[in-house]
Amino acid sequence: MSARMQRDFCHGLLDKVTPTMTMGGGPYARRMSFGGLSGPHARDLLLLVGVLFVTFSMQFLQGLAIVPELMRLSSSVWERGMIWQLLTYPAAGWGGPSIWFLLELLIFYMFANDLRWALGRHRFWNLLWMSAGAAAVVACLVQILVGSGGNAFVLMQGQRMLLAIVIAAFALVRGNATIMLFFVLPIRAKWFIWIEIAFAWVGFLATTDLAGFLGICAAIGAVFALLRPGRTRGLMREMRLRYERWTVQQKLNRGRRRFRVVPGGKKPKDDDRVHRGPWVN
Repeated sequence: MSARMQRDFCHGLLDKVTPTMTMGGGPYARRMSFGGLSGPHARDLLLLVGVLFVTFSMQFLQGLAIVPELMRLSSSVWERGMIWQLLTYPAAGWGGPSIWFLLELLIFYMFANDLRWALGRHRFWNLLWMSAGAAAVVACLVQILVGSGGNAFVLMQGQRMLLAIVIAAFALVRGNATIMLFFVLPIRAKWFIWIEIAFAWVGFLATTDLAGFLGICAAIGAVFALLRPGRTRGLMREMRLRYERWTVQQKLNRGRRRFRVVPGGKKPKDDDRVHRGPWVN
């Protein structure tokens, strides 16, 4: 048996015994299983995952913890002028020494790898840094105006922001794909935008991190604007027309209150007789 026939036989056997699910369609379709993501792997994406893991590890090593600390989003952006944090914070791994960090990296890579090949390298990276930058600006403005105590930005640090971006983008690009939520519940990908907003809201209730919650919402909005620019312009035009209609209606209501309506077709009584004047018609 040739090497190619052996490989095809092994792949067919694995397909029968390994639980899999389809991610997307077309030439960039991928299969996601409990063993990982099949297909080509982008080196630049693997490098990003490596940076996340290294910076995550640095925070527990004495003398190296300053590196991820300088990368993460903080009040130093407007207090000390560390504006680079607006773009570097997604690359600094965040969280405690738990298996959940590795699971977050795995989920991020599964979604991002499919998205990377679907959008192309330049469009994918532009989506990441522009959405993350917009989210950071919104979060900083909210923190300056409102404040959220010592838990500011915890919901959007590191891989958490990257997860929010790639999941929202995947929901728009592969909306008809079926994803196994928690590897159990089959859900259409287009619903994952609302699911991650719900997760962010629960995180806000636990941490009172208003800046982080609104930052995640801003990142999702930026993803929608970048991937659906035509629909975004249509929504903005619709909102503008509704606002103009509301302002015209308010002006008409104010104008009606300035006039007195005189009933006609009947003879007025003595006590409500209206004397004709320059303002009565």
